[in-house]
Amino acid sequence: MITLRKDLDLIANLVEDNSKVIDIGCGNGELLNFLNKNKNSKIQGLEINQKKVNKCVSKGLSVIQGDADKDLGLYPEKSFDYVILSQTIQATLEPKKILTELTRIGKRVIVSIPNFGFWKVRLDLLIKGKMPITSKLNSTWFETENIHLCTISDFTDLCDQLNLKIKQTVTIASNKQKRFSGKPNKSENIFAEEAIFLIQN
Repeated sequence: MITLRKDLDLIANLVEDNSKVIDIGCGNGELLNFLNKNKNSKIQGLEINQKKVNKCVSKGLSVIQGDADKDLGLYPEKSFDYVILSQTIQATLEPKKILTELTRIGKRVIVSIPNFGFWKVRLDLLIKGKMPITSKLNSTWFETENIHLCTISDFTDLCDQLNLKIKQTVTIASNKQKRFSGKPNKSENIFAEEAIFLIQN
């Protein structure tokens, strides 16, 4: 039996059975493997790291090497039921463009982010005056791949700007989650460590 990291398990629960799914930045293919075996999903993956691509392929997963910042334009409109971008949008060069492309190629889009508005992050910045390190933001400022950190409020504002409908939100703090129909409560911008959004345009 395949067990998933908590946030990936929550993402998998948002995906309907028998769906066509692409996971952008799929890493070692943990989520794709689960969806393939437990949801009968038709899966594809896009991953920038060739070693991780090789690992996915060795598991029998359909994954190609590619860069989300450059290669999403190759996919036709609405070619997937779900497009997943997990803990990755903050590491892209142009998050607004990426989100626009995701909603172009997918009927539904699932995006998860670490929340830079989390209270421990705010407290660290206030007291230490340094970029914080948390379980979700776990690299030093000079080693991190995260170049466009945002808060839950920043992300929902971007969706509004792009006229994208947030259908569901799941927030996570200390391995406890809350579910919202639509956008989360404003307090989640303080108390949630990460968030998962199900988006439609």
